[in-house]
Formats: sequence, C-alpha cells, structure tokens
Amino acid sequence: MAGSVYGTLLKITTWGESHGKGIGVVVDGCPAGLSIAEADIQTYLDRRRPGQSKFTTSRREGDGVEILSGVFEGRTTGAPIAMEVRNLDQRSQDYGAIKDVYRPGHADYTFDEKYGFRDYRGGGRSSGRETIGRVAAGAVACKLLESLGIAVSAYTRSVGAIEISYDSFSMEERWNNRLYMPDAQAAARAEAYLEEMMARKDSCGGVVECVIRGLPAGIGEPVFDKLDGCLAKAMVSIGAVKGFEIGDGFAAARANGSGNNDSFGLTSEDLDGNPLMKEQIVKRTNHSGGTLGGISDGSDIVLRAAFKPTPSIASPQATVNRQGEETDICIKGRHDPIIVPRAVVVVEAMAALTVADLLLLSMSSRLDRIQAFFNK
Repeated sequence: MAGSVYGTLLKITTWGESHGKGIGVVVDGCPAGLSIAEADIQTYLDRRRPGQSKFTTSRREGDGVEILSGVFEGRTTGAPIAMEVRNLDQRSQDYGAIKDVYRPGHADYTFDEKYGFRDYRGGGRSSGRETIGRVAAGAVACKLLESLGIAVSAYTRSVGAIEISYDSFSMEERWNNRLYMPDAQAAARAEAYLEEMMARKDSCGGVVECVIRGLPAGIGEPVFDKLDGCLAKAMVSIGAVKGFEIGDGFAAARANGSGNNDSFGLTSEDLDGNPLMKEQIVKRTNHSGGTLGGISDGSDIVLRAAFKPTPSIASPQATVNRQGEETDICIKGRHDPIIVPRAVVVVEAMAALTVADLLLLSMSSRLDRIQAFFNK
C-alpha cells in the first residue's frame, strides 16, 4: 500500500489499523537537540482521544504514547523518532454484520475495488484512528515551530450551520467547551443541535479553522510546492475533509480586485506590539490568508477545512453487498455524531508538519544565507 509517507525533509510514515495491535508513526528529519518528552506528545493525543464527551465515540482508549527511538535524555538525537500507541478497546465483533456490506459514506467499496479485500473492523487504515500517528508527529513539529516563535492554533469554526461570531471570539474559550469553539454562545447552540441529531440517530459536519502565527515571509516554493498548495494537500488528506479554503477562500470569487487586494504598508512594531529595530513591510488586510504566489508574506496564515457528517449513523440506509445484492444497513457500534471536535488537533498537526517541512526546505533558498551559515 503506497501513500503512507508525507513530507520531504521532515518526513513521517504512519502505520497501523483501527483494530490491529497498535498505531504509530516514524518521524525522520527532525533536527537533533529539540527538547521533547512523551508528556509533550500525550498532550496532543489527549485532545483527539475518544470517550471525552457524549459527542464522541464511547470507545475507551487511553491512547498512551511510547517513544521507541530517536530521543535520548529528553532531546532528539537526529535519528528517526518512532512512536507507538497500543489499541486496547477493540470490539471487532461489532463489525461482523457488515463484513460483506458496503457502508454508505465509507471507503468500504473503493477499498475493496482497489485491493480485492478490506479490513472491515472499523475501517482498518481508512479509520479515523489512523490520525493518531499524524497527531503524534504533529506534536513534534509544533515543538520545533515553538522553538522558532511560530504558533499553530486550530478551533471549531462551525457545527452544521451554527458559526462562531468574531465579535465574541476568545481563543481561550475553546478549552471551556466540548466542541473546541472559541465562542461560548455558539458552542451552547451547537451542543443543543447535536443533541437533536443524536435523538434523530443522525450526524452532522462542520468546519475547522486554523491560524499559523509568526511564520516569516519567504516560506513555500512558487510552483508545485506552494505553501497554500501543500496545506491544501495536507488538509484534504484527512479522511473526512471535503473542502479547503485559505484567506477569503471561495468568497474571493465574488470579490473585486480593488477589495480583495491587500495593500502594503510599513510598521515599527511586531505582531505583539513590541518595537522593531527597523521598519518592516506589512499588509493592511489579509484577504489572501498569509500567502502570495505560494509563499508566506509574514502575516497570519488562515486556513479552513470542511468536514463531512460522520457516515456511521444508526438510521437505516440503502446499500449493496459484495454479492451484488441490494440491501439495507443499520450501523451499530461506537461512533462520533460529529467528527469536528476531535479533528481540531489533527488539523493543527498537519498544518504544523507542512510548515515545518517547508521551513527546512527554505534554508537552501539563498546562497548568501548558506554562506553565512558555513562561514561562521
């Protein structure tokens, strides 16, 4: 099976299945000397862990991570970092009734057509549990970015048709509700809506928004490895994502050039209001979402990923089995009525991995900087 490797210099390989013995990742290309511990990784994994609330699957997994290699005395050695999370609460018997039936909205049919068979226990590699490896690797990338003054923060922008209001936006509020929404009133309305969906044995989708702050201008390659292009690939590679935007996104198609262009100016302060040694070029607005020509422009990177409703619902659905017969299916087991809250940290992880990789690639962009490094 191809396609389990992501990145160029900072490269990750994820492995494992939903109902196998474990899930894991190998991170290659992380610079030596980065301070990292299992507790740093666990903080991120705890945010995507199942069983956190009634809005997530009741599967009881501690998702405890073990670092197997690449870290010594609390610092990376430059060798590949291998991490593993053991699966402890599989209930493969929950899936026995659907082993020969294609679940609507799932990868059952396409997986079967491609490989000739499938792991029907929770979806195997197509399960959302595959994202454990991404999140563990993303935690390493976030620590690397943090050492450079770059922060990646994601949150739930909308649940169904219920959106946050930027008039009452508070990044801290996302820790105070079960949906990771930075708007307390929107979160309350969204929870009520999810209660309704659960009563109807249905599910819903939503949008995760992510902001990358502190990324310097000049990151990203101008043709096939554009920053926004790489972020788009990273986001759409997440199983349930059906759409991607950066900056104004699709709204830019309805705008005029005079309103969509971001004017330039000069500033003597950094993003936190601290005085600079010399004036810097800044944009007065950020319709572009922090990129121009596929390269970061020094302003916040603002991106969004749209998640479809959870396909596993308890309501009857029409389908076909492997014998080519039409039938009905009513999915049992433990499933999230909404994917979005647990996906917030997955979006953060993929954004961090993408940006960290492109940062390392950018180190070779200019001869004067290479000379300055090796002539020191």
